[in-house]
Amino acid sequence: MTPRQRLIAALKHQEADRVPRDLGGPVTGIHRDAYDRLKILLGIDEPTEIFDLKQQLASCSEAVLQALGIDTRFLDSGSRAGEGLEISEDEQYFGYRDEWGIEWRMPKAKPLYYDMVNHPLAGLSAEDLAHYDFPPLARADAPHIAELGERARELYEGTDYALVAFGPGRFFEFAWYLRGFENYMMDMVLDEHFLNRLLDVMLEHSMADWEAQLSAVGPYVQVVQMADDLGHQGGPMMSLELYRKYIKPRQKELIAFVRERTDAFMFLHSCGSIRQFLPDFIEVGIDIINPVQPGAADMDAQALKSEFGDRLSFWGGIDTQRVLPEGTPEEVAEETRRVVEILGHGGGYVLNSVHNIQADVPAENVVAMYGAETQ
Repeated sequence: MTPRQRLIAALKHQEADRVPRDLGGPVTGIHRDAYDRLKILLGIDEPTEIFDLKQQLASCSEAVLQALGIDTRFLDSGSRAGEGLEISEDEQYFGYRDEWGIEWRMPKAKPLYYDMVNHPLAGLSAEDLAHYDFPPLARADAPHIAELGERARELYEGTDYALVAFGPGRFFEFAWYLRGFENYMMDMVLDEHFLNRLLDVMLEHSMADWEAQLSAVGPYVQVVQMADDLGHQGGPMMSLELYRKYIKPRQKELIAFVRERTDAFMFLHSCGSIRQFLPDFIEVGIDIINPVQPGAADMDAQALKSEFGDRLSFWGGIDTQRVLPEGTPEEVAEETRRVVEILGHGGGYVLNSVHNIQADVPAENVVAMYGAETQ
C-alpha cells in the first residue's frame, strides 16, 4: 500500500498492511532539542528550522521523515516561524507580541518554549470588544495561501503521502488565552453576554481562515486538524452542560463549514481527560481524536476502543509523560506494540506520541517508537 492508501484505509476502520505513522504537525510534532539529537542518531547533517515559534517545534525534513517511515506530510506554507514578528530581547528573556495582542516570553536560561505573560481582554467588557483591534480576517488571495496551495498540489500529484492541514477551532483554549483562564471560567456563569460575543469573534476568524486555506488545499488534503484542550489530567475542564451551551454549537457550525469545502477526515486534538465529550464530538462531525492521553482519568485505551472504536479513529496514544522520556528503548517498543494491538485492531489508529515529542525524549526512544512494529 502507498502511505496515502494506508492512512485512508486506517481511517475507514480497515486494517492496512501496517499502522500508519505520523510526525510533524503543530500537535504531533517534535521539539527542536529532541529533533537535533534525532538527526545525529540518524546520521542526517542538516540545519534545524523552526516552524512553530511558541512551541519551538522543528520542521521535519524529508530525510528524517523517510528514515522513520512517516506516512503523512504536514502542509505549511514554507514560511519560517517568527516572520513578521519583532522578537525582543533583554538580559533574561526573548519575547514577542502576537497579532492578537498576547505577549510571549521564553527564558534564556532554559529556552524550551514561549509562555504567555498577559491576557489582553482580561479587563474588557462586552461593549469593549467592538473596539478591540482584532487581526484582520484571513484572505484567500494572501501570498502564503497561494504558496500553501502550490505545495499541496506538488505533494499530492508528485508523491503518495497523506496530506494533513491544520487550522483554528479553539473556542475554549485560545479564547482563554485572550481573556485569562479564571475570567473565562467565570464568564461561563457570570458574563454570558461577553463570552458569546468573544466566541462569535473566534468563529468568524476560524471560518475565514479555513475558507482561505481550503480554497487552496481542499482538493488535496486527507486530514484537517483542529485543536482545543478541554481536559486536564484528572478530569474535564468544564461540565458537559457548559460545553454544550458555549463550545459545541460553534464546533458544529465550523465543522459543517469545513466539510462543505473538503472531503478530508476531521481531526480534533484535545488533551487530558475528555471521555465525557466523545459522544458529542462524534455528533458534531469529528472522525479522529488525538492525543489519547493514557495518564489522564478515564482515558484507558482498551475502554475507549471498545466503546468508541466503531465511530472514532485514534491518533497518538504513546505516553510522553513517562514512557518516552524515561523508558528504555525496549520499554518504548513494548508499550508501542501494546497500544498498536489495542487501538489498531480492525483499523482506526495512527501511530504518534501523545502531543508533541518533548525536549527530554532520547532519540533512541523516538526510533524505538516508530520501529516497534518491525522489531
